[in-house]
Amino acid sequence: MAKFRFKALEEVMNRVPGPLVRDEVLTSDYYGNLVFDRPKMRKYLSREAYKAVVEAIETGTAIDRKMAEQVAQGMKSWAIENGATHYTHWFHPLTDGTAEKHDAFIEHSSLGGVIEAFRGELLAQQEPDASSFPSGGIRQTFEARGYTAWDPSSPAFISETTLTIPTIFVSYTGEALDYKAPLLRSIKALDLAATAVAQYFDKSVTSVQANLGWEQEYFLVDEALYMARPDLVLTGRTLMGHSSAKDQQLEDHYFSSIPTRVNRFMIELENEAYRLGIPLKTRHNEVAPNQFEVAPIFEEMNLANDHNQLIMDIMQKVARRHKFRVLFHEKPFSGINGSGKHNNWSFSTNTGVNLLSPGKNPKGNLQFLTFVINTLKAVHDNQDLLRASILNANNQHRLGAHEAPPSIISVFLGTEVSRMLDLMEESVTDKKMTPEEKTALKLNIGRIPEIILDTTDRNRTSPFAFTGNRFEYRAVGSSANCASALIVLNSVVASQLNKFRTEVDNLVDSGIKKDEALFHVLKRLIVESKPIRFNGNGYSEEWVEEASRRGLTNIKSVPEALEAFLRPETFRLFEELDVLDHKELHGRVEVEYEKFIKKVQIESRVLGDLAINHIVPVAIKYQTMLLQNVSLMKNIFTNSEFEDMSKGRIELIKEVGSRISTIKAMVYEMTEARKKANVIESSADKAEAYDKTVLPFLEQIRYHIDKLELVVDNEEWPLPKYRELLFVR
Repeated sequence: MAKFRFKALEEVMNRVPGPLVRDEVLTSDYYGNLVFDRPKMRKYLSREAYKAVVEAIETGTAIDRKMAEQVAQGMKSWAIENGATHYTHWFHPLTDGTAEKHDAFIEHSSLGGVIEAFRGELLAQQEPDASSFPSGGIRQTFEARGYTAWDPSSPAFISETTLTIPTIFVSYTGEALDYKAPLLRSIKALDLAATAVAQYFDKSVTSVQANLGWEQEYFLVDEALYMARPDLVLTGRTLMGHSSAKDQQLEDHYFSSIPTRVNRFMIELENEAYRLGIPLKTRHNEVAPNQFEVAPIFEEMNLANDHNQLIMDIMQKVARRHKFRVLFHEKPFSGINGSGKHNNWSFSTNTGVNLLSPGKNPKGNLQFLTFVINTLKAVHDNQDLLRASILNANNQHRLGAHEAPPSIISVFLGTEVSRMLDLMEESVTDKKMTPEEKTALKLNIGRIPEIILDTTDRNRTSPFAFTGNRFEYRAVGSSANCASALIVLNSVVASQLNKFRTEVDNLVDSGIKKDEALFHVLKRLIVESKPIRFNGNGYSEEWVEEASRRGLTNIKSVPEALEAFLRPETFRLFEELDVLDHKELHGRVEVEYEKFIKKVQIESRVLGDLAINHIVPVAIKYQTMLLQNVSLMKNIFTNSEFEDMSKGRIELIKEVGSRISTIKAMVYEMTEARKKANVIESSADKAEAYDKTVLPFLEQIRYHIDKLELVVDNEEWPLPKYRELLFVR
């Protein structure tokens, strides 16, 4: 066995995998057994309580306190029977994680002991001490009061021994302090707007449901090696590390056989997910070494987002049991693929029609084109807003390279859908259409199913791609809460659909027939949104130039991107839809500025510490060894022999010394830049200062450290290298 630099690595390589054991039962036998779903509600609730919850889920009606009391009693009975001892309100604060405070099912009894109790008021609403969660100035730290309120549309579940109740989180004065509340509002806005437009084609449509299918990419790193990398522990990414001689060049990891140890992790992850009603469907190796992906079946958007947040938590717990650590950072390793969370977005009617799927006749296909074209227009008009919803300190490192989409927002439609839009643009005249023109257009529209279903390709460089019956928002980062992007996407599409309906109705009121009014408005939208359509290589320099000519923006800086949220039209958009009011939106932008500042600040401090306390001492030690070697050579060899043999070593000594000096000087300059930025009061200005004067040092210092890694004695290098981190099995 070869000698390894780290004992932990040797233990991993020598580890003999045990047999894969799985209970001989069908997944359907235990799927959702830890979820208080409808079958369990029927069993544990009265008929009237069950009806009240179902109505709340399907129509959004409120549940009164009397019914809440009955639901609480039934929920408690079920939870205790399944081993629960505590309950918690589970919510999504503005930290990109989840939060929970556990309380036991006990209260004093009249006889002096305790009894298990859970009242309706505790189910419906609680008041956690939530002063430390970010609010962006909506409240001060001393104003701790915040409320969590039950979300009946997402079922309660048992996590270990705790009944977990999905909730929204709002301030004392009612402002949303989480992702769930505005997500639910945006879903409602999309429902209302899409239903009104869908009724042009089918009067029986009474509601539209937003759907989400997320694809979660992640890296697995051996726990022992992870703990030996302070940068991974503290920032989630490697702040230094030269690329491995072999990484993903051969693409031999992609879709290859899943390593046994990883497969055991995946099997346990799936077992836990299925018990919690998370419909995981797919697992596979991704492109980069030790990168993987998990994806579920499509679900209603709010529930799907809850499931994504829950699965990320479960993954971390299960990984530790298998001596792994999960990396959700968008770019944990330089030079190879980063991780995204592709949001597959669609919406469907109560009649079972996917509005982004071709129909079976010209009418159904016109409906399909109507929603595709309005989505295009919404993305075109709100490209800056969509970018701001996904660009953060982590994702800024990922976008624009190694199969990640660029920061230029564009839409991939595929050849055939693009051709159909071009045909509509050409066929619809500005004057009244003749019957022959209408017939010809409808005939062409009628051909959509046969040309689209098997010919819609994918474009891995597109931030927003149509993939047959949905749009795939590929630019979302792997560590993000899906809601951050979906709140914006739902809202801009809802707003555009409202504008579309108003314009069509005005034309109909003026005497133009409905179909002709639809054609005329759709043609204008096709023309106006045409710059956003791009089917080519998003990485090419030609596209950057072309995008600029089209008027598309290319903003790569987080502080600059966030400015889109503060425009007057953005405030109007969210307020008109009742998704976010002025105070809530402004608070969220402040939170995003603060998160960017703190993440860059932490990375800067960690890099400075590692550079000065780990790398520089080792480099000096190695330089000293070289100096001693040269000194001894001088005593042994003749002058001519010495000059010939020591030349390369002296050059190496100079190189090491130069890089040491450069690293120390840059760390000092970075620290000074951080000090200057820290005294800036405006969060926007401070974020810009961190972006312009602190962040660049991270790559500059890294460059010199990575060069030292190539020359310093491997036995002396203090940190696990990429070739060790990326190829552990």
